[in-house]
Amino acid sequence: MLFQHVAIAGLAHIDAPRRLGTDEINARLKPTLDRLGIKVDVLQDIAGIHARRLWDEGVQASDAATLAGVKALADAGIDPNKVGLLVNTSVSRDYLEPSTASIVSGNLGLPDTCQNFDVANACLAFLNGMDIAGRMIERGEIDYALVVDGETADLAYEKTIERITRADATEEDFKREMATLTLGSGAAAMVLARAELAPGAPRYKGGVTRAATEWNKLCRGNLDGMITDTRMLLVEGIKLAQKTFEVARVKLGWVASEMDEFVVHQVSKVHTAAFTKAMGIDPRKVLTIFGEHGNIGPASVPIVLSKLREMGRLKKGNRIALLGIGSGLNCSMAEVVW
Repeated sequence: MLFQHVAIAGLAHIDAPRRLGTDEINARLKPTLDRLGIKVDVLQDIAGIHARRLWDEGVQASDAATLAGVKALADAGIDPNKVGLLVNTSVSRDYLEPSTASIVSGNLGLPDTCQNFDVANACLAFLNGMDIAGRMIERGEIDYALVVDGETADLAYEKTIERITRADATEEDFKREMATLTLGSGAAAMVLARAELAPGAPRYKGGVTRAATEWNKLCRGNLDGMITDTRMLLVEGIKLAQKTFEVARVKLGWVASEMDEFVVHQVSKVHTAAFTKAMGIDPRKVLTIFGEHGNIGPASVPIVLSKLREMGRLKKGNRIALLGIGSGLNCSMAEVVW
């Protein structure tokens, strides 16, 4: 769906405070690597991930999402009582129930008129949340929506390293679980508003989505780890992205050379290189953060957008492509005009 009346009134990100270097992880894995005869530094040399961020002990997904929400509301300069919708899009969650959204809503003191719920769609959920909010604003149901995401990878790291370093861990176990060690922690939030209430604010134009759900078995994750067929996930993910990009050419009028920035879901060096090549994207238009922050799941797209603004790279009138792929497989591409 394409929107005529949706603006981005506020945007924020928060980097988790603790840096965990890949060298530290490799040191813990060394006995297993030596036993299995694995000499390649998969995380740094292939994935290109030299570090990732983790929260301090005890920080939950709702805590991280709340911090980002407070910052985004302040950036928008609006009273929380005006928010008509809160969508939490985190893969990480405090509990199976209640929803993480309800906890964030309570933390923020949002009104009883504010709908709140979680949207789960792997790494694509934040873009899905923007789309849901945009539809409600476009139809005049609400004036403001808050989309939040807080990712916590701490438990997954500890449990994955524990499994990989067991005496009976095999090379196949290592390969299937390695993608978990590319994950990072962080938080992001965005306030979407009826455009006339935020004059001069960037416009969210909407986007397109395509699915290839026959590949839903390529990545299966729980809170304490993730099993991934990284090769096939890359191959089929790129195919789906190419298909979605072609739809974006038609529906959104995209020409790669005419777009000013590409905000790409951050997975790894291999993924980003393959993605930009397949889509014919100038790598200079792609800000990468995976090297120091890892794969922060659905938070990665809004975090990169927020960092671009922070760096002063977004100029009035710039056309910005948001591109995300979630295991499942699903792909969404959307446009923001700054």
